[in-house]
Amino acid sequence: MSTNRSGGKRNEPAPRRGGRRGAGPTAALDRLLELHPRTELIEVLFADINGMLRGKRVGREDFRKVFEPGVSLPGATALLDSKGMTIDAISNGSADGDPDMICRPIPGTTAAVPWAMRPTAQTMVSMYGIRGEPYFADSRHVLEHAMRPLAKMGLRPVVAIELEFYLLDGAAAETPRPRLGRIPGTSLPQDGPQYNSLDDLADLDAYFADVDAACREQDIPASAALAEFAPGQYEINLHHVDDPLLACAHALMLKRVVKGVARRHGMGACFMAKPFAESAGSGMHVHVSLLDSRGRNVFAGADGDSGGLPISRQLRHAVGGLVATMDEGMAIFAPNANSYRRMRPASFVPLTPNWGINHRRLALRIPLAAASDMRVEHRVAGADANPYLVMAAVLGGIHHGLTRRCEPGPMVPAGAVIDEVITLPTRWEQALGAFERGSVLPGYLGEDFARIYAICRRGECERFHAEIGRQDYEWYLRNV
Repeated sequence: MSTNRSGGKRNEPAPRRGGRRGAGPTAALDRLLELHPRTELIEVLFADINGMLRGKRVGREDFRKVFEPGVSLPGATALLDSKGMTIDAISNGSADGDPDMICRPIPGTTAAVPWAMRPTAQTMVSMYGIRGEPYFADSRHVLEHAMRPLAKMGLRPVVAIELEFYLLDGAAAETPRPRLGRIPGTSLPQDGPQYNSLDDLADLDAYFADVDAACREQDIPASAALAEFAPGQYEINLHHVDDPLLACAHALMLKRVVKGVARRHGMGACFMAKPFAESAGSGMHVHVSLLDSRGRNVFAGADGDSGGLPISRQLRHAVGGLVATMDEGMAIFAPNANSYRRMRPASFVPLTPNWGINHRRLALRIPLAAASDMRVEHRVAGADANPYLVMAAVLGGIHHGLTRRCEPGPMVPAGAVIDEVITLPTRWEQALGAFERGSVLPGYLGEDFARIYAICRRGECERFHAEIGRQDYEWYLRNV
């Protein structure tokens, strides 16, 4: 992956390819067909409440209908559980007759799908009611709602997302296995995590070259790729952009690239928070700066009194707001049963809302940076989380901190050895309870959405714990 596609400073927006934000509804389609005239299919992609992409394939004769007037999808598509089932406790999708909504393409997401077997393109869509009103359960609209308070203050977020994932051995087996490098001259798998191993990247040169090519084709501003702290685990960073909505679309598109290209190379890929019990979990790290109307980074202070970095009072308050809202946000940062397998001590996973400079064991890290790049890195969410909702919770927490002048508590200095404290919910039911009791985030997410999100996630939680899986038999069947 290239290291910096914009070639500029961090707080300069990454460039966008011409033609993707054309004047008319079909401009993106015209541009696509100019570049790829043999396209046979367009895959319409909609991110549900879990950040899982659902949708339909459309043949060439209906391409223009996708862009004008838009594609119909059932409104319940937004509210499915992780198995694609509707939730019994809500009317959407059952009692209400499952009415259709209109889905319209999201600017900057129409592109070819280079790993597809047939000439295929894709476009991400957002959901609207029949009168053109944003559908309340579309997580992209939730983020739009959460962004407005900062915009009213004249502040513009500049954000970047980092995603960790596992590549899986493509051989058929009952349980997944990480794809491991081989010791040269043998068939033996390489032992140890091999953190930052360039050999592991070199072994997968063809795969990462295809990922890079797909990202370029789809205007996904991927930057660095590295081998993470577990066998078969990798991370790809996305370059900063000054549009949180686009940044989240990039994250979802990148997930699709990683998985799609892996299939073409005979592997699997997954963004589960904890696919392997004894290996590192996979996280989603969100970097945020705030620019004022003059383009100045308000997180930059005048001096280096805070641990040697020029941290402003506004940054301290923003961190204070993130600390104050982290407990009620955990049901978003860790949205499913597997998410909480990651919440274990001594695993570089934050378990309490602490903060400090250049310290990766903290929930909120202030990276080493010049004043113009001063930012906070939110390190709590798993790679399985919905990036739109994570970003909404983060920006809501920042606005809450700025307006209430929240203090974040003591700063952990760089290099400090800290005693691990567990104060955040580490079980799904606890997190859902904290979300339901929350008094801050519902105002940013929308009261209706927050209510139905809690119902939907609690419904999946109850379904998950009602199932009897293999572990029940292994632990209890013979001896009980």
